[in-house]
Amino acid sequence: MFDINEYFDGKVKSIAFKSGNDAATVGVMAVGEYEFGTSSVEHMTLLSGAMTVKLPNASDWQVIAVNETFIVEANTSFLVKITEEASYLCVYK
Repeated sequence: MFDINEYFDGKVKSIAFKSGNDAATVGVMAVGEYEFGTSSVEHMTLLSGAMTVKLPNASDWQVIAVNETFIVEANTSFLVKITEEASYLCVYK
């Protein structure tokens, strides 16, 4: 029913589930910097906390506001800085 994922020595944790026809995860991130790889298009929404991202081919970091969604293309990687514990929803397309 649900799969529990843990990354970066437990600093990022998520629960995977189905959202309609799409796969999704809801999770939390501790303060830190992380690099994530994608295998499908990801729609990530910040639910709480503080996050900046550096998307593929971007030269600058982007501040993500609570309830803001950003999209990452498949088969790329992106950088995330968490300055305040954060929660997120990620839907995979």
